[in-house]
Amino acid sequence: MKVFFTTFGCKVNQYETQEMSELLTSAGYTIINNHKDADIIIINSCTVTAEGVRKVRQTIRKLKKENSSAIMILTGCASQAEPQMVEELPEIDILMGNKNDTDIVNIINKYLDAHIFLNAHQEHFREDIFCGTGLTKFDGHTRAFLKIQDGCDRYCSYCLIPYARGFSRSKSLEMIDKELSSLNDNGYKEIVFVGINLSDFGKNTPHSLPDALELAEKYSNIERIRLGSLEPDHITKEMIEHLSKITKLCPQFHISLQSGSNSVLKKMNRHYSAEEYEELTINLRNAFPNATITTDILTGFPTETEEEFIETLEFAKKIKFEKAHIFPYSVRKGTKAATLPQLQKSIKEERAKILTLATNDTRKEFLKQQIGKTVNVLFETDKSGYSEGYTENYTPVRVYDSITRVGKILTITITDATDEFCVGN
Repeated sequence: MKVFFTTFGCKVNQYETQEMSELLTSAGYTIINNHKDADIIIINSCTVTAEGVRKVRQTIRKLKKENSSAIMILTGCASQAEPQMVEELPEIDILMGNKNDTDIVNIINKYLDAHIFLNAHQEHFREDIFCGTGLTKFDGHTRAFLKIQDGCDRYCSYCLIPYARGFSRSKSLEMIDKELSSLNDNGYKEIVFVGINLSDFGKNTPHSLPDALELAEKYSNIERIRLGSLEPDHITKEMIEHLSKITKLCPQFHISLQSGSNSVLKKMNRHYSAEEYEELTINLRNAFPNATITTDILTGFPTETEEEFIETLEFAKKIKFEKAHIFPYSVRKGTKAATLPQLQKSIKEERAKILTLATNDTRKEFLKQQIGKTVNVLFETDKSGYSEGYTENYTPVRVYDSITRVGKILTITITDATDEFCVGN
C-alpha cells in the first residue's frame, strides 16, 4: 500500500513523520509524494496556533475531496490535545495522537481488519517514559534531526503544548548514541538535536543537554551539531561552559523571548526576567565569539499596553537578534490567557508589523557585517544558477554558478549581502 504524509509544525513533528515513515517502510508500505495516488494519507498536525489548527482541518477536507478512497489518519499535537475535533471531521478514519505514533503499523492493521472508524487516541500520564524507535536517515535533507526530549512542564499561560505533549521526559544516552551511529554511517554531516523543551533534557536524571551532544564528538562523518529551540531559564553558566567545550557545536542559539516586558512575562508565566535573558545573551556571546542569537516574540498578548509593547520593541533592538520570528498573539481555547481581556486584531497585527520591521533592520545589519569573512558552508540546495547553504552560525549563503554542491561543506568567502542572505564564492 502507498502512504502519503503531510506534516504541520515544528522540527519534532518532522522527526516523528520520518520515524513513522521508516516503520511503515520496514513493514512493506511505500512512501510517496503524491496524495492523489495514496492508499493511506497521514496528517501530522500542530496545535500551537488556532490558525494552524484551521489549516489542518482545511487540508483534511481538501485531501479527502481529491482522494476519496484513501484511508485518512489524523495524528500529532492537535489531535492529541483536542481529540474531540474529530467529531467535526467525518473524513477521518483513524484518530491517533503523538503518544502512540510508533504503533502506526499495528493501528493501521487493526483498521484494515474491520474498516470502521478507529479511535486509537491515548492520553499522556505523568509516569510516561520517552518512547521512540529512532531514525537511520532523514529523507530529502542534508542534515538530520535527532529528537532527544519530549513534553513540557512549563504551562505558559498562552500555550497548549503541555496538554499535547505531556510531561518532560528524555531519551536515554544509549538510544541517542545508537541513533547517532546510524546517522553517521549514512553520511549525515550535520545533526540538529531537537525537543519540545530541549534545554530540559535530562530532567530527573544525572545528565544534562551537553552530555547528549558530546556523544557526537566521536563520529567522523558528523562534522557539525546544532541545537533546536531553547528555553532561557534552563541555560546556566555551568551549561554554557560545558557547551563551549564541544568542538562540533554550531554557535547558533534559538532562545524564545516572547516578550521584553517583565510584567507581560509574568502574565505569560515565563520563568525569567528581561534582565536575566539579556545576561544569558551576553554570556553566550562571550563564550561563542561568532554566535548568533535568534528568537520568537509574541505581540498583542492579552492586556499588553502600548508601554509594555514599547519595552519589548526597545529590548529587541538592544539585544540585536540576528533573526526574530514575530507572531501576533493567537487565542487558544483552554489556556489561561484565553480568559483574559483580548486586544483588537488590528492592534496585534500593527505591533507585529512594527516589531518585524525593527528586527529585520537588525538582521540586514548583521548580514552586511559578514562581508569579507571566510566561512564554512553546508550546502543544502542546488537551484538554477546557484547553490545555497548555511554557515556554522546559520547565516544563509548563496554561490551563483552551475556547480553542484549539495551535501558538501565548503570554504566560502562572503563578497556581498542582500536583505535576506549573503553572497559568496
